Amino acid sequence: MASAPLTIVIGAGISGLTCAYALKKSGANVLLLEASARPGGMIQSVTENGYLFELGPQSFSGTETIFKLCDQLGISDELVEAPRGARRYILIDGKLVPVPFSPGAFLSSPLLSWRTKLSILSEVFRTSKSPESDESVAAFVRAKFTPELLDRVVGPFVSGIYAGDPEFLCLRAAFPQIYEADKLSGSVIRGSLKLAKNKPKTQQSRRPGLYSFRKGNETLIRALASSLGDALRCTTSVAQIERDSSGFRLEVIGAQGQESLRADKLVLATPAFAHRELLSNVARTSLSALFGIEYAPVAVVSHGYRQDQLSSKLEGFGFLIPRSAHLRTLGTVWNSSLFEGRAPQDHLLMTSFIGGAKDKKALALPAVELSAIVHREISEILRIEGQPVTTKVTPCWAAIPQYNLGHTERLDAVRKDISQVRGLWVIGNYWKGPAIGACIEHSLALADEIRIS
Repeated sequence: MASAPLTIVIGAGISGLTCAYALKKSGANVLLLEASARPGGMIQSVTENGYLFELGPQSFSGTETIFKLCDQLGISDELVEAPRGARRYILIDGKLVPVPFSPGAFLSSPLLSWRTKLSILSEVFRTSKSPESDESVAAFVRAKFTPELLDRVVGPFVSGIYAGDPEFLCLRAAFPQIYEADKLSGSVIRGSLKLAKNKPKTQQSRRPGLYSFRKGNETLIRALASSLGDALRCTTSVAQIERDSSGFRLEVIGAQGQESLRADKLVLATPAFAHRELLSNVARTSLSALFGIEYAPVAVVSHGYRQDQLSSKLEGFGFLIPRSAHLRTLGTVWNSSLFEGRAPQDHLLMTSFIGGAKDKKALALPAVELSAIVHREISEILRIEGQPVTTKVTPCWAAIPQYNLGHTERLDAVRKDISQVRGLWVIGNYWKGPAIGACIEHSLALADEIRIS
């Protein structure tokens, strides 16, 4: 009897894991290969000395898709939600200013001048035509509002999401909802109201918010990996891929040495820059568009302190730092203020980020120096006395894909090239956004497409 058609997924980050899980759940014969010793990619949780460190994403936005996946995996009871309305701050003139989320707070906030406030309030009455070509986030904000809004709010949030440079980040690719709203009505506010009105209402099983798991974000990774069982092989690298009339032949190197595998369908869930050698003998075209996707380097720097080292208790999400402050730290998350079990009693844990598209050289520094820079800068902001009790630095040279100008056209070119290779798909956080939820939703949609193909 002939064996069932095999789909091989290469790369066991959140995208590859979710895709392989959905395929297996649908009854497909699937094999997931991962070169490193563990699955999960950038999502990794480590417990040391009573602290729970997240070495990648610190949390995720709760969506109905994520909630449903957690239900299926049996880990919904492990979900923990951050306090509703946890305040976010931006460093302005050396002080932490809360981001206003209500009309009254907006009007009274010292975050923005009245000139900028009026530019926002009056935008609903103005109509402008978006350019046909790609527009950067910075150019859009300057034209619609003021340079101050770019510096004090938009720029810091761009750093927080993409670790990117708003001068190069493409509005249409990085913030498609804002782009569509403005394109629809010539006004972000009017367009957003129209889109919200026309959006179909869905029943949420849980309220949206900021979430993690009791034992860290890696809980999701472990559950997905466990569901795959023997269908997941770690410490297995792919040396070569060839395409013939009957499918794909892969030369892989694993614990048992080198072996050949055959696949009817192939999914690449590795970073864009990793595809060059893998696809060299597969695609007729060079898939050069994939290699034009840049990645921002980021170091995740965590510090643990005793509560008595701070003059006040931290309450809220954390803070972001405008580049005009001339500090190297991009922002800081107050982990132990968001979720229980992140630090020992009477201690607190905070995680900062350094590097990004505008400070790529930062990651060339030794870990001890990165820690010292961040400690020095946040100590002055938060009035911290003494040295940290514990430190953990995790550098990543290719942390977040940059949705820079031309990104939409690059992805269109990738789709065209991939369509010429029957049975081949590529997936990753450079498609629909770098957030965990976006990767999961795109992976599930791709699995449906693969299943019916």
